[in-house]
Amino acid sequence: MKLLRRLFVFCIVIAGIGYAVYHFGTNLVADKVAEQVDMQLGNETQFEQVKQIIEQDATLSQFVREGATIKEDSLPFHTKEEAMKEIVKKLSFSDMQEMQSTVEDGITTEEQQELINKLTSKLSAEELDAVKVILYKEMNKQ
Repeated sequence: MKLLRRLFVFCIVIAGIGYAVYHFGTNLVADKVAEQVDMQLGNETQFEQVKQIIEQDATLSQFVREGATIKEDSLPFHTKEEAMKEIVKKLSFSDMQEMQSTVEDGITTEEQQELINKLTSKLSAEELDAVKVILYKEMNKQ
């Protein structure tokens, strides 16, 4: 009986440690990725390239323009850092790697639609609206 009780306590302690590592580890990874993306897009020339790509593509520019008509008071996040953290939490590591490799090699219209579909399937409607608003603000800030 004593052995069973110790085993039960041990399992509870291990489960607690596992939950803490998962919870804090996810937040730590999200912070690091958001910081890295912000640093990469903080470069003016790269941001201008991204902006030109979005403006040249009708689908992407329509996606971003939708952010102008969305009311901001009920959105789950309001800054690009918060958006990056949420996206990192929702997408798997392999999804993010796949998206990065797709974008680096040049992206076709079909691949753009596939990326948008992947984001819409992973994010809720409110989260997607928040992303649109943030993208719209960033595109029209400068």
